[in-house]
Amino acid sequence: MAALSTNSQVSLSVAGRLSNGMDFCKGEFIRMKQLKMKRKFGCKQNKLTVRMSLTADLASEAKFRDLELQRRDPSSVLAVILGGGAGTRLFPLTKRRAKPAVPIGGAYRLIDVPMSNCINSGINKVYILTQFNSASLNRHLARAYNLGIGVNFGDGYVEVLAATKTPGEEGKRWFQGTADAVRQFDWLFEDPRSREIEDVVILSGDHLYRMDYMDFVQSHRKSGADITISCLPMDNSRASDFGLMKIDSKGRVLFFSEKPKGDDLKALAVDTTVLGLSKEEAAKKPYIASMGVYVFKKEILLNLLRWRFPTANDFGSEVIPASAQEFFIKAYLFNDYWEDIGTIRSFFEANLALTAHPPRFSFYDANKPMYTSKRNLPPTKIDRSKVVDSIISHGSFLDNCFIEHSVVGIRSRISPDVHLKDTVMLGADFYETDAERASLLSEGRVPVGIGESTNIKEYKRLTDLRKGSTSDQASLSF
Repeated sequence: MAALSTNSQVSLSVAGRLSNGMDFCKGEFIRMKQLKMKRKFGCKQNKLTVRMSLTADLASEAKFRDLELQRRDPSSVLAVILGGGAGTRLFPLTKRRAKPAVPIGGAYRLIDVPMSNCINSGINKVYILTQFNSASLNRHLARAYNLGIGVNFGDGYVEVLAATKTPGEEGKRWFQGTADAVRQFDWLFEDPRSREIEDVVILSGDHLYRMDYMDFVQSHRKSGADITISCLPMDNSRASDFGLMKIDSKGRVLFFSEKPKGDDLKALAVDTTVLGLSKEEAAKKPYIASMGVYVFKKEILLNLLRWRFPTANDFGSEVIPASAQEFFIKAYLFNDYWEDIGTIRSFFEANLALTAHPPRFSFYDANKPMYTSKRNLPPTKIDRSKVVDSIISHGSFLDNCFIEHSVVGIRSRISPDVHLKDTVMLGADFYETDAERASLLSEGRVPVGIGESTNIKEYKRLTDLRKGSTSDQASLSF
C-alpha cells in the first residue's frame, strides 16, 4: 500500500511491509515500475512479439494461398479442342471419321485424351470445333460426355461447334485453319456464360499424352504472359517436323519458326537447361518443340484474331510467329510422354507401345483415368488361346488362337489357328448373329472378324474388315 506523509514523501508498502523510505517523484515511480514490469514480464513480451510475427506470417501465407488458388481456379478457364483437318495422312482410318474419332488403345478414341485431361484438370467448359467427317465424332461425344448420360460436368458444358456458313461474304468460307476456326466462333467468348473466363486453352484432338492443364494455366498466370506455349525438348532426328522456339534465359520466346530446315534449324538450337533439363539431356535435346497446345489471355486472343491478325489462318505458322516480337510469350516445359498421331506409322507405333513393360504411356491411372463412352459390352471370352504382351478389349471372342504383341479392339472375333503378331486390330461397330455368320459362310462370303488359319504380322486392320482363309484382301504392312 502507499501512504502520503506531511513532507510530501511517498512511502511504498510492498506485501504489507513499509519500504526503507526511498523518495520517488511521479516520473521516477513510473520508470521504476516499467523496469520491474520488464524484468518480471520480459519473457511474455518476447512471446507476444513472436505471436504478432507469427500472425503476420500466417496472414501472408493465407494471402499467398488465396493467390495460388485463384491461379488454379478452373472456373475461369475455357478449353477449345480443334477437330483437325481432312486427316489425309491417316487415310484410310479417316475415310469416314474425323481424326479425333479414330480408335486408340483398343477401346478409346483420340478425342478422349484431351477430354479426359480437361475433366481431370477440373476444366468443365469445353468447345470442340469440327469440320470433316464429324458424324462418328459427334455420336461418340454425345454418348460419352452427355450431361445426363455420361460424365457429369456440373455447371459446365461440352458443345460441338461445326463449321457452318453464315450470311455475308466472309460467311461463305469453311474453316481455313486453326486460328480461322476459333475466329469464326470468337463471339462465344463474350457470351454471358463466358463472362468469368480469363484464359482460353487451345488443344488438339489427335495427340496422345496425359497432362494437368491447370498446372499449365497456373504457370501462365504466375508469369504474367500473354501467351504460353507447352513445349517438348527435342533431338535432331525429329526437330524439323515441329514448330521450334528460340528462348532467352528466363524462358521467354524470342523467335518461333514452323518446321525449319537446314541452317534455319541449326539456328534454333538453345540451351534447354533453362527449362530444367540436366546437362546430359540438354546435350541430346537442344531444340524446343511446340506441342500445339497454347493458353491465351482471353482479351489477347480476341485482339489477335480480330484486330492484329484478322486474316491469319493458322496459330502455329502465322499467329504465334508474328506475335513473338510484340507480346510476352512464355515456354512451358512438358517433359513427359507425348505423341502426335498424325500418320499411319505414328498411329501404329503408338498403339503397340501401349503393350510394353512398363509402357511409356498407359490408359490405366486410378487418379487420372481416361474416359470413354459406356458401351455395356460383356467381358471378353477366351477359349484355349495364348495371349502374350497384348491388349484385348472387351466384348471380344478368341478361340484357340495365339495373340502376340498386338492390340485387339472391341467386339473382335478371332477364329481357331490364328496367329497375330505386331498387329493393331481396331475391332467392330456391331455384332453378327450366329445365323448371319452361317448365312455368309454358306454364300462363300466372309463374316466380320479373322477367319481360321490366318497368320497376320505388322498389320493395321480397319474397322469391320473381313479377313479369313477365303479372303484375298491385302494387308497394310511396314
